[in-house]
Amino acid sequence: MLWRRKLLVPLAALTLVLSASAGAGAAPPPAPTSAPTVSAAGDFGAPGPYATAVEVGAITTLYYPRDIASSDRRHPVIVWGNGTFAFPVVYRDLLLHWASQGFIVAAANTPQSNLGISMRAGIDMLTRRNADPDSIFRNHVDLEHIGASGHSQGGAAAIVVGADPRIDTILPIQPGPLANINSVHVPALLLAGEKDSIVFPFLVKAFYDAADHIPALYGEVRGADHFTVVGDAGPFAAPTTAWFRAQLMGDQTARAQFFGPACGICTDTTTWSDVRRNDLALSIPAGTP
Repeated sequence: MLWRRKLLVPLAALTLVLSASAGAGAAPPPAPTSAPTVSAAGDFGAPGPYATAVEVGAITTLYYPRDIASSDRRHPVIVWGNGTFAFPVVYRDLLLHWASQGFIVAAANTPQSNLGISMRAGIDMLTRRNADPDSIFRNHVDLEHIGASGHSQGGAAAIVVGADPRIDTILPIQPGPLANINSVHVPALLLAGEKDSIVFPFLVKAFYDAADHIPALYGEVRGADHFTVVGDAGPFAAPTTAWFRAQLMGDQTARAQFFGPACGICTDTTTWSDVRRNDLALSIPAGTP
C-alpha cells in the first residue's frame, strides 16, 4: 500500500443485453508476473493491446482481458461504482477501455452504490476466483494493486472504499458529497466537469481541499457536463487510464502525466480548465527514485 458524502442524482439507466463470457476452467498457469503492459506511445486514450470479455454476475460485472487464462502476468484490479439508478452497462465503453489496457474491472451491479458494499464484494469475489483452480482467473489477479473509481454516487463510493486497506488509489469522477475523504490513505485523483450542473466543481474541490493528508490532484475537464462520461467516455478515457497505469502498473510514462514540474495534465489546457496538486503530490517526482 502506498498512502493511506450518497448523492441521489438521476441517471438514465440503459437496458441492454450483454453476452456474458463465463469463466471456463483452466489449469494453473506458470508463474505470472506483475509487469506493466505496453501502451502505444503513451496514447492512453487509444485501445490497449488486449481483446476484452464481459462476465455478468448477480452482484458484479467483470470486464477483463479475454485471454486472461493464458496470460503471462497478473492483472491489477479496478472496482467501479455506478451513478444513481445506473448500471455498469452505462459506462461500458470506459470499463472495456480499461480492460483493454490490462486491468480487471469489477463493476458493482447496484444502482445505489454509496456505501461501497458491492464494490468490496468485487474484491472478495476476485480473491476467491484467483485461488480457484477451476477459474480462468487462477493466479492472474494482482490483488496487491487495486484501485477504486466510480461516477457521481459511485464516485462518492470510491472515496468510501478508499478506506479499505486493500485499496491502493482512488479516482472519483464527479463524486457526490456524501463521503469522508479523511478516511482515505492512498493517492487520489478527483475529477470534475467544468459544465457540471449536478455535481458542481466546487463540491469536488471541497474533497480536494480536505485531502491534505494524502497526495491529491484535482482535474476539471474542460466543457464536460455530468453525463460526458456516460457512453463514450471521451476526454475521461485517457487521464483515468494513465492514472491507473501509473498507480497500479508502475508505468513511468503515465506517471509523468501527473507528477513532476512539467506534468502532462499541468500543461494540457485543451483537456483541462483547472488542475491542482497539493503539497504532497507536488513532492512526488516524475520518475521513480
